[in-house]
Amino acid sequence: MIDIRKLIRIVPDFPKPGIGFFDITTLLKDKQGFQEVIDTFANHFKDFDFDKISGVEARGFVFASALAYKMNKGLILIRKPGKLPAETFSQEYELEYGADAVEMHKDAVEPGEKIVVIDDLIATGGTVKAACRLIENAGGEVAGIGFMIELCFLKGIDKLKKYNVYSMLKIEDD
Repeated sequence: MIDIRKLIRIVPDFPKPGIGFFDITTLLKDKQGFQEVIDTFANHFKDFDFDKISGVEARGFVFASALAYKMNKGLILIRKPGKLPAETFSQEYELEYGADAVEMHKDAVEPGEKIVVIDDLIATGGTVKAACRLIENAGGEVAGIGFMIELCFLKGIDKLKKYNVYSMLKIEDD
C-alpha cells in the first residue's frame, strides 16, 4: 500500500497567508498513487447499495469520475452557480464571511435513487452538506460520502453526522 500523504504537496500561504493548501496534482501525476485512491474508494463502497456517484466541483470530479467508471455507475456533477447549462436546483451554504452556493441539474437524480458523494477534501463541510441537500431535495438519498483528505482540526465532519462518511486520510493538526 502506498502512503498517499507523501504524494500530496502542501503549498504554504495559498490562496492567502496562513493557509496551507493541499495540492493533489502531485498525487494525480503518480499513476500508482492515483490508482491507490480510486481502488481504496471502490473497496470501501463496494458493498453499499447505490445508483450513482456525485462529484463536487472541482477536484471532486477527478475522483468521482474515475470511481464511477470503475464501479460502473452514473456520474452527477455538483457545480458552482452558472456552470450547468440546463435547469438546476441550487443550495446556498454559509462561509466564514458571506455565502456561496452549489447547483445540480434537476434531472440528475430520480426520486428514490441512492447517491454516493465524493470530494477530495473536507475542511469546514459547508460545500458537501449543501451537495447532500441538493440530492435530498431532488428526492434522492445520500448512501455515503467519501473524502480523500479530512482536515479534522476544522471539524467539518460535525456537519455531516447523519451520513455514513469515509475519510481516507485524516489530518489531525494544522
